[in-house]
Amino acid sequence: QVQLVESGGGLVQAGGSLRLSCAASGSILSIYAMGWYRQAPGKQRELVAAITAGGSTNYVDSVKGRFFISRDNAKNTVYLQMNSLKPEDTAVYYCNADVVRPDLFRYDYWGQGTQVTVSS
Repeated sequence: QVQLVESGGGLVQAGGSLRLSCAASGSILSIYAMGWYRQAPGKQRELVAAITAGGSTNYVDSVKGRFFISRDNAKNTVYLQMNSLKPEDTAVYYCNADVVRPDLFRYDYWGQGTQVTVSS
């Protein structure tokens, strides 16, 4: 089994910052891409940012220049630094990891989600 545990969400005023963390643990041989998704009420889940094992990143246009994704491969942990937060960033944020297990089974795993609320 593989578990992804997120932390760092909360309530912040517009213009503020938050840092999300997501640690993967369990039966892990390697992790390819890791990413953060978000889902606001009444909207579809969207990819916010992703990072490959080699460090290549991509972002949804609405967060470019404000959010920064990074990872610590030794700790199987991915981070999302969120700056200049806007009310429209309010959503549940989910961590995702493309994991290869020791039995060579490859599967996408998800965290439980962490609420980010930005007040105006």
